[in-house]
Amino acid sequence: MIIDSINNAQKYFAVHPLFEKAFNFINSMDLASVAPGIYQIDGDNIRAIFSSNKGMRAVESIQEFECHHQHIDIQFCIKGKERFGWKPRTSCTAPKGEYDPEKDFMLYADEPTTYFELMDGQFVILFPEDVHAPMIAVDNDTIQKLVIKVKV
Repeated sequence: MIIDSINNAQKYFAVHPLFEKAFNFINSMDLASVAPGIYQIDGDNIRAIFSSNKGMRAVESIQEFECHHQHIDIQFCIKGKERFGWKPRTSCTAPKGEYDPEKDFMLYADEPTTYFELMDGQFVILFPEDVHAPMIAVDNDTIQKLVIKVKV
């Protein structure tokens, strides 16, 4: 997991060959005016999901304590404050069902061991080993965000 400000994004271009393209997409957009939806950036390699939704209580978000096998998430806070729960996959012991390869989604019944917050202009990079519970409201009911799915 990596947490940082968009101003430092270039430091992470070398981590994955598609990160530069993903961050260039973020920097090229007028993020405040993008309509919610899914946007293809580079075929099946990179797609962006814009959303603006009311944040959840932690107990609700933890019901969807998730990770992915095929994608890395770059979750970028456009507006609001968003709290995440996190735990390394190697420490998770309670899978909830089977991995869904079509949705690239695996759920766990474990509890997060760490919580952190993102504010405007900050991002987190969540790798397949990062189990996460996003969209926890802090003090702003609406969280406007962008999730970029980068193929591993």
